[in-house]
Amino acid sequence: MKEKEIIEIPGLADVHVHFREPGFSYKETIRSGTEAARAGGFTAVCTMPNLKPAPDSPENLRKQLEIIEEDAVIRVIPYATITRQRLGHEPVDYEALAPYVAGFSDDGSGVQDEDVMRAAMKGIAPTGKILAAHCEVNSLLRGGYIHDGEYARRHGHRGICSESEWREIERNIRLAAETGCRLHICHISTAESVALIREARRAGLPVSCETGPHYLTFCDEDLREEGRFKMNPPIRSRRDREALIEGIVDGTIEIIATDHAPHSAEEKSRGLEKSAMGVVGLETALAAVYTTLVKPGIIPLEKMIDLMSRNPRRIFGIEGDPGRVKVDFSDSFIVDPATFKSMGKATPYEGMELYGRILSTEP
Repeated sequence: MKEKEIIEIPGLADVHVHFREPGFSYKETIRSGTEAARAGGFTAVCTMPNLKPAPDSPENLRKQLEIIEEDAVIRVIPYATITRQRLGHEPVDYEALAPYVAGFSDDGSGVQDEDVMRAAMKGIAPTGKILAAHCEVNSLLRGGYIHDGEYARRHGHRGICSESEWREIERNIRLAAETGCRLHICHISTAESVALIREARRAGLPVSCETGPHYLTFCDEDLREEGRFKMNPPIRSRRDREALIEGIVDGTIEIIATDHAPHSAEEKSRGLEKSAMGVVGLETALAAVYTTLVKPGIIPLEKMIDLMSRNPRRIFGIEGDPGRVKVDFSDSFIVDPATFKSMGKATPYEGMELYGRILSTEP
């Protein structure tokens, strides 16, 4: 009989989730999102601001905070926007919002205007908060919706080039050096992004970054004609995946975050071209990272705990008791989205065997 390998670890922290409330509660609510997070071993999460109303003022943020106070079953720290309504033009009142938020982000939209981003960084820097940047040059997207690689060419899909990500990372690092603002780069997916961030960190700049479990497990050779493989940024090439893993190993990438992005079943049923961007990840993240990186001996278990618990708490200033999670790493399961607590069910891990069954989470 197989010997159990039950280990107690600190509660995980995810600095990049979408809980869709207020404004889009048919996709996810604070209650369902935090239930999913707790099921996945997370005791703290930071929620992105693509909401309605967007948390771009104390009044609008208060609406979200009231729902969190009423419905959350774990700790939830929201982001405020960088610009009003996330439109990339007008700055918000950073000083007024800073005490209540994890940082500032227009996630889902890159700030296109360099002067606007410079002004934002100058405004955020004195607060000590992080600017968490979605890095994407809109003029380079050209209608793409999956990685501009072999799969796209072979199947007649429009591709998103890697430069659309790394070109804006390059600009934002330069502006962080100029302004002293703490810059966190969201969901990196390309080899060039890893190289730029590695260079910035070696130069002592205030730059951190995250990648998602799916970018470490899959490459575009694994794509299928299903919406559960569509997210932004897209799953990229084998070379990119290898560079991301190298960035994990050498410490360039300090955080693994899910970018948990639930949509309705209908919105994810339209294939690669027409499905909404985004997949869920809270309930598979720990097992996915363990199966992809720890079990094969690429990183030790302690490094995984750093990436998914200690580093996000340290970098984002998430203080207090992290709680405890009991996990049986000897036990595997087949990913079945029907069992998810999340209202979103679209995951590229569907049907895969993953190791690391969570037995309990105590926030």
